[in-house]
Amino acid sequence: MAHRPVSIGTWSGLIAAALVAVLSLGTLGAVAFRAEAFSALSSYDWAAVRFTVVQAAVSAALSVGVAIPVARALARRAFWGRGALVTLLGAPFILPVIVAILGLTAVFGKSGIVSKVLIWAGLEPLSIYGFHGVILAHVFFNIPLATRLLLHGWSAIPAERFRLAASLRFTSRDVFRHIEVPMLRDIVPGALAVIFLICTTSFAVALTFGGGPKATTVELAIYEAFRYDFDLGKASLLALIQFAICALAAFASMRFQVPQVMGGSLDRTVLRFDTATLSARLADAVWIVLAALFLLSPLVALLIDGAGGLMQLPASVWTSALRSIVTALGSAGLAIVLSLALVLTAQRRAWIEGVGMLSIAASPLVMGTGLFIMVFPFIDPATLALAITALVNAVMALPFVIRAIGPAVAGSEAAFGRLADGLGMSGWTRLRLVTLPRIRAPLGFAAGLSAALSMGDLGVITLFARPEQVTLPLQIYRLMGSYRMDQAMGAALLLLALSLGLFYIFDRGGRGRADT
Repeated sequence: MAHRPVSIGTWSGLIAAALVAVLSLGTLGAVAFRAEAFSALSSYDWAAVRFTVVQAAVSAALSVGVAIPVARALARRAFWGRGALVTLLGAPFILPVIVAILGLTAVFGKSGIVSKVLIWAGLEPLSIYGFHGVILAHVFFNIPLATRLLLHGWSAIPAERFRLAASLRFTSRDVFRHIEVPMLRDIVPGALAVIFLICTTSFAVALTFGGGPKATTVELAIYEAFRYDFDLGKASLLALIQFAICALAAFASMRFQVPQVMGGSLDRTVLRFDTATLSARLADAVWIVLAALFLLSPLVALLIDGAGGLMQLPASVWTSALRSIVTALGSAGLAIVLSLALVLTAQRRAWIEGVGMLSIAASPLVMGTGLFIMVFPFIDPATLALAITALVNAVMALPFVIRAIGPAVAGSEAAFGRLADGLGMSGWTRLRLVTLPRIRAPLGFAAGLSAALSMGDLGVITLFARPEQVTLPLQIYRLMGSYRMDQAMGAALLLLALSLGLFYIFDRGGRGRADT
């Protein structure tokens, strides 16, 4: 007879599933009910739809195209600092978008390092705003993600295949054609789909580098319909279009093979016999150095420029920082509670876990639009700005949290479930004594990731917040808009430190308790 999986009550999982369904699908229903006819959309709105799809497709293609030689070089070369560089490739998961935007501006903006070199050479400075600015930011964020996905593909190739290739005297080109291309054929479509989906929901990038008739995304058009026109019908229609784009991209990403981004084995170099030539070594070195410079230079520029501005921050920035910390902690706590309830109940009812993954196809702006419509008739949504922001961020983090703790919960049940049944342990006692001690490490990682993601969020808060309610990312955006760049850099450095600090505290705490 099968043992009874751990549960703190089936109702807790069902309540969590109902809440996630309301936030993911109920808000969509509210948006659909309020939406106007398609005739309400202007040529400007349809241009935003086209721009959203085109920039996401171009960003995905460039990110994966560059990541292929970078991942190949990392897979077949061992060098000092390789582990640190591979670790850096995980930074996009916790790096606040507004921080990266300021770093990119410091390097590629009109007053940035590259523009100064161009001016010195007698050329025109760069303009980072518009289509190419959005693409640049997306490539910066997604080259690391694509590289990690592809590295998993190279790590999964059995070493015996390379030994066989060496015995057959395969050249590097032969190895690429007969061994690596088949792997890429499996991995690349999934990587393209995932990155396309990410680029369709990058509101902060479009808000900062986009704008204007030729560089507006659907999410930015939703924001403009809210903040400038307060046209809820038009915003709702745009939200439906945004959901359709995200849902199609999410469906495509699930149709293809996508490796676990947080998995192990990335520290392994592939033992090969076809890469000893000088040209191969030089090509790998060039790709690794260029990728490292591209990823590190904005962060280094931010550290240098932000150090001075950190001492000039007004009191409003520190207040916003405290507000962001409280929101991030609330979001992380809610994400952990919801995911635990879903994962534990999913041990009996597998479909429950699928409900928790619904937010993959959701957009924070669409969810925020639906919540605004649902709350507006009863209460001023601005009074719930921080609570709604924490709630939406928690639901958006659920797919990552569930993927992190789900296997650990299942492993704990497989190892100790029958023993717990034999001792009559159930409910909170079983959770506290059996399950939690064995999932502390992934639980700490998941909590840190949720807190860091919420800490850097610049999305839903823009729809709801009054001037006195802004979080730190929104405060940074306003400092940029008022051309107080020194203070914006300092505030961005503070945001980066707080995001990394929260992630480290939770992650280290989980691993520390797990080791005792």
